[in-house]
Amino acid sequence: MHYWVRASASDFSGTIPQPRSGHTAVPIGKSKIVVFGGLHDKKFLNDIAVYDIENKLWFQPECTGNGSDGQVGPSPRAFHVGVAIDCHMFIFGGRSGNRRLGDFWVLDTDIWQWSELTSFGDLPSSRDFSAASAIGNQKIVMYGGWDGKKWLSDLYILDTISLEWTELSVTGSVPSPRCGHTATMVEKRLLVFGGRGGGGPIMSDLWALKGLIEEENETPGWTQLKLPGQAPSPRCGHTVTSGGHYLLLFGGHGTGGWLSRYDIYYNDCIVLDRLSAQWKRLPIGNEPPAARAYHSLTNIGSRYLLFGGFDGKLTYGDIWWLVPEGDSIAKRFIESPPKDVPGSKGMAAENIQSAFKEGRRENDAITELQRTLGISVSLSGPVLQILDESEDKEFIELGSRLTGERVSSDEQGLINQTIEILRDHWRTSTPSSIPLKELGPLLRDYQRLISRHHLANSRSDIQYIDSWLSGKEAYKFYHLKNVSQLRIDDILKLLAEYKKILPERNTSGPRAGLE
Repeated sequence: MHYWVRASASDFSGTIPQPRSGHTAVPIGKSKIVVFGGLHDKKFLNDIAVYDIENKLWFQPECTGNGSDGQVGPSPRAFHVGVAIDCHMFIFGGRSGNRRLGDFWVLDTDIWQWSELTSFGDLPSSRDFSAASAIGNQKIVMYGGWDGKKWLSDLYILDTISLEWTELSVTGSVPSPRCGHTATMVEKRLLVFGGRGGGGPIMSDLWALKGLIEEENETPGWTQLKLPGQAPSPRCGHTVTSGGHYLLLFGGHGTGGWLSRYDIYYNDCIVLDRLSAQWKRLPIGNEPPAARAYHSLTNIGSRYLLFGGFDGKLTYGDIWWLVPEGDSIAKRFIESPPKDVPGSKGMAAENIQSAFKEGRRENDAITELQRTLGISVSLSGPVLQILDESEDKEFIELGSRLTGERVSSDEQGLINQTIEILRDHWRTSTPSSIPLKELGPLLRDYQRLISRHHLANSRSDIQYIDSWLSGKEAYKFYHLKNVSQLRIDDILKLLAEYKKILPERNTSGPRAGLE
């Protein structure tokens, strides 16, 4: 069992880095972690923040250096690659504004000196969202990225002694071009997972590349691995961190929906067990941090340190520990668990913990309803807003087509009649008879009826709510922000649930049908 514990003031001294995403956090041996660059509030960064592991100290070193344009170090950037070889941190590419970068720097962390490197050979093009990993203590392998016009699938090896780049040609089956993926050396193989590919799809494929170790005398070749177990969902902007006999995948960004796509941010922990060669969910004993992507997760012994990231709206500056059950930090949590974090079963972006953090909540009755439904608040926007029928213009306009009369806001009697006719129309409809343009008003009326029924009783006791909902699996579409999140097979279920909550039919009123 592992536990997430938010870092406290007693864990560190010094000044922690400002919030950011798209940065790199590179471990230098077992002594320190060097954070460089990133993006915060549309501002690209080029500062250095260092965590001294032994002294539990954050500090900002005074760096020296001399670039080709006279600058001390790299220009501000995010979504670059950063790799450590011994005491040196190598930085390549990234983005600054809308410009992709192709410059190459090294930081000597013994004397805190930057050097811009003039390399030669098969030089990589400017790019961001690439991925790279160290091969032993001399070489770096870099794969893929985005050059501003196309997704890339090229593969480069850098010799950090000779500073020569070599483009590696691989025949046979190869991964599709991508960016926002991870690339991790595991003994003699490079493992590449996920990313966003050509045309925009987000992927969940896993590839292994052999032939990177000269002494092995292997012909370079890719193999797609299809491992058993609970594989991660498609994502990009995640992290894969090596720890012992397994690789730990955390977070990332994906998409969902059928009619149109919407963003999902993850906060799940998935392990690739190298011994059993299968995916596993890491058992977590408490609520995880808010979902995010383009964060950093570094390994410090048996602990992991999470910093920063982005959830589509917020840039994070929080620091979290992920620790095993017997760790002293875990004991701190177990003995005094936080009392102000509400529960949530979601492991994706709809994480109620972060919604609590932002202070964006509905009134107590709606909050109780959401908990009972087993749903979470969307991380990427405010809590669901419930419109009155008269304020739902699309709803009233659709009803007006049924009555054949235009309805104004001051004609309450006609508004009520229009509402009743529209609901009666849906009461007798089948899923195949409902046009796509009716799904939005139908979904909003479904949400409106659920919230109104709950609030009208003005009771928050869980027994009453349970008796009305008759199980947490019911009314699962209440939390959707818009109709684009529905899948085609959801329409049948939505209509069935809607009919269950409709008020009793007023048989004295007129009826009409859509033309």
